[in-house]
Amino acid sequence: MSEDTLSTNTNRRYLLLATTGVAAVGAVGAAIPFVQSWQPSARARALGGPIEVDIGKLKPGEILRPVPAWRGQPVFVVRRTPEAIAILENEVENLADSDSADSEQPDYAENPHRSRNPEIGVYVGLCTHLGCSPEFEGDAQPKPFDSDWKGGFFCPCHGSKFDLAGRVEKNLPAPTNLRVPPYYYETDTTLVIGLDGRVA
Repeated sequence: MSEDTLSTNTNRRYLLLATTGVAAVGAVGAAIPFVQSWQPSARARALGGPIEVDIGKLKPGEILRPVPAWRGQPVFVVRRTPEAIAILENEVENLADSDSADSEQPDYAENPHRSRNPEIGVYVGLCTHLGCSPEFEGDAQPKPFDSDWKGGFFCPCHGSKFDLAGRVEKNLPAPTNLRVPPYYYETDTTLVIGLDGRVA
């Protein structure tokens, strides 16, 4: 083999290696934006991330205003009176799913008040029928839609009624109780909605 042929083969190898290296760098450069496009946007992360709410000024019989939103959905945070808690524990005959067997809630909400703390209730504020937002009726006063009302949430769209634990009454359009989102107490007056966190 001549010296010229040997030199030409060596140059071709260098050219081939250089071309392969440039192609590899180009492929990595093209892949980075492609892989980054799989990551959720800052807006999407914010919509799905947990939120903190201050319940320090929430009085018995009230709902937190303004109503906070988590994942684009309203979340009802209510402080119940001792009388309301007693009603939740004792008056269940009119409820479709008093034990919440067919409803969505974390394990720590599998109780009559469907919450970590009997005094504070946290519920996704969307009717389980068609997704309307029920109205809060905190007092046990007669209402045009129910003279024996014990307080809770009333959906004016199709007449579904939920008690102050978000449990739906029998024979109404809503098929299940209001959903309980994951949440925990950061402090005595701060709720974090969207994470189970530590047990309070």
